[in-house]
Amino acid sequence: MRGESEFTAFAEANVVRLRQIAYLMCRDWHLAQDLTQSTLTKMYVAWNRIGRKGPEDPFHYARKVLLNTLLDHRRLRSSSEIAVDLLPDRAADSDPTAVRLTLLDALGRLAPRDRAILLLRYWEDHSVETTAEILSVSPSLVKSRSMRALAVLREQLGNDRGLFFEDSAGDGGLRLGSIAAGAR
Repeated sequence: MRGESEFTAFAEANVVRLRQIAYLMCRDWHLAQDLTQSTLTKMYVAWNRIGRKGPEDPFHYARKVLLNTLLDHRRLRSSSEIAVDLLPDRAADSDPTAVRLTLLDALGRLAPRDRAILLLRYWEDHSVETTAEILSVSPSLVKSRSMRALAVLREQLGNDRGLFFEDSAGDGGLRLGSIAAGAR
């Protein structure tokens, strides 16, 4: 029966070598570190059973565990993440004041009626019918003007449009209330 001190000696002697093998398998130092830690954890749990079936070298067993851990990781959903070398210029929500100012500046360049329609529809979250009633116009005018105003707003925002628009939304995807709530 092997003791904890033997495992500690094995881990200290082989951790660098296991990490290097893991890196050669996955080409990512951070993932290699995670795989090595998982391998050593699995080895610790099974430490007393390792070598009972014959004089197997614990390092050979560790390599098998490492490979299986990598293959398991590849099958998991989290392995679809892509590591990048460079971070984006700025985070989407890093400076709420700048985001609000960008949006308010773009809204200020719209025609007053278009701005009112967008603010009532997306900031105040009114329905098309309620917006039409408030502005004393037809619902079809609200729909057509809001789509045109959203197109102009997207164009004016340029590279910043990703902060305010979701492509998958059916209503134009404008997110005024959640992003610019602090400017109210």
